Amino acid sequence: MRPSTRKRLFRGVLYAIFILAVAAVILVADWEAIRANFFNLDVAAEAFPTVVTEAAKNTVVYTVIAFIGGMIGGLILALMKLSPVGPYRWVATAYIELFRGLPALLVIFGFAFAVPIAFEWRPPGGSTGAGLIALIVVSSAYIAETIRAGIEAVPKGQVEAARSLGMRPSWTLVSVVLPQAFRIITPPLTNELVILIKDTSLLFIAGMALGDRELTTFARDTVSSQANSTPLVLAALLYLIITLPLTQLVAKLERHNKRGR
Repeated sequence: MRPSTRKRLFRGVLYAIFILAVAAVILVADWEAIRANFFNLDVAAEAFPTVVTEAAKNTVVYTVIAFIGGMIGGLILALMKLSPVGPYRWVATAYIELFRGLPALLVIFGFAFAVPIAFEWRPPGGSTGAGLIALIVVSSAYIAETIRAGIEAVPKGQVEAARSLGMRPSWTLVSVVLPQAFRIITPPLTNELVILIKDTSLLFIAGMALGDRELTTFARDTVSSQANSTPLVLAALLYLIITLPLTQLVAKLERHNKRGR
């Protein structure tokens, strides 16, 4: 048997296995139970419009706050890590390694409960504010490494050319290095934004008031009150509506960057 024939035969077997598996799922599944427990239109109707006007809105707002805070903190940390002054590098490296190595859930729990108790500190925005501060702290560590890599990816000749024109180091950084660095790191930064959208689901550990709930907390509370899993499906669909355009944007930006190179 020729290799090409064997390859086609093997591919046909794989297709047949896939079709049989799908057929088995269709025949074995209890579709009525699935519809009643996961796609109950009456339960879904009761969740509207709160699931959009409260939960989805809060998810987007929390993500934007955490991302902007993480960008500011990440830029400062990246510049500190690239600084010629040793103590700045040491502090930035310790911060980045610490918060990249800790689970975000543990950091949120610490800022929501341990830090306020230890220092008798009331975070702005209560428990939700404490959770957002924790997300900013964690995201800034990840974003710092992304920005640092972008700055180091800018060709050294660009800096040398700017300096030869008499530009000050600070102005070279702002007008030459950072714009090119951010162009390079736009896809990974967009990925970090997608991760933050999903990480807002961890804020439930801090405890949230009714009007402050994001999608996951809203779905969990509604599942408990309705004894039905349809709210989880609604939350999942809304997460996809928010994140899928961003993931497509990442793919488009990566293709654009490859064409540019």
